[in-house]
Amino acid sequence: MSFEANSLKIWLQAARLRTLPLSFSGIIAGAALALSEGVFNIYIGVLSLWCTLLFQVISNFANDYGDGLKGTDNDQRIGPKRVLQSGLLAASQLKRGIVFLSVVAVFSVLLLLTVSFGISNWPYFLLFFVLGIASIWSAIRYTVGASAYGYKGLGDLFVFLFFGLLSVLGSKFLYTLHIFLSDIFPALVIGSLSVSVLNLNNLRDHENDRLSDKNTLVVKLGYKWGKRYHMLLFFLAFLASLGTAYFSFESSLNLLPLLVFIPLLFHLIKVSKTTSPSLLDPELKKVALLTFLWSICFLIGSNYLL
Repeated sequence: MSFEANSLKIWLQAARLRTLPLSFSGIIAGAALALSEGVFNIYIGVLSLWCTLLFQVISNFANDYGDGLKGTDNDQRIGPKRVLQSGLLAASQLKRGIVFLSVVAVFSVLLLLTVSFGISNWPYFLLFFVLGIASIWSAIRYTVGASAYGYKGLGDLFVFLFFGLLSVLGSKFLYTLHIFLSDIFPALVIGSLSVSVLNLNNLRDHENDRLSDKNTLVVKLGYKWGKRYHMLLFFLAFLASLGTAYFSFESSLNLLPLLVFIPLLFHLIKVSKTTSPSLLDPELKKVALLTFLWSICFLIGSNYLL
């Protein structure tokens, strides 16, 4: 795996660092839940973000590798050019990058769990280590291999579970060693909005995905119903955000995350009127950044900071 100065830019392109705000959103929301109970540990916070960064970059490398080998990344694809597709990196280089970062991620997870649980809480340690390995597996198997779940319409489910439930609830548990039923609401917000980003990607690429036998949920539903599904995801996120505000309400600051749905409403209007999939590409960044903004607003409005 080469990291010479002249190739660093290519590896950063493959890493797609612009996707990090979305992946950080769940970790921030989980920290906000812990802060609302007056619990926080800077080492857990930093290590959680570091592990999430590794998971996301592994996923981006694997998507580039898997879609490139399967021919899904081709000249008909609307989104940004991938490094394997462009010939900037060979498949063998990307594969070594995935293996290298996976090893780093395993040791990083072990360090995080040691800081959070220690050796005495070995059942929690073992459970979260399995979840960490599952996160790495999920990041790779989305597009890699003959049984890649992203090619069977299961990407939405895995994104909801790992970006939403596990990211928010799991990261909170690392601080507090417990979860309340009301904690499910911010997890639903982050999970639904994260799935909506994936859905936008699938709406944009649905024609090329169909021709490449990448049977995403949009390919299965069709473009029209894919947009309706998109509306449903935002409705669920909004209801969950209302639930979050209700159960955490201490002052008007707890309503701050609801303001994020104002620009999201304009986004929905644009999506509903868009007939050309290529015009959806700029919307991915908007929703990803607004999801990140929601988590920051939730953090600011947490009881601990009032």
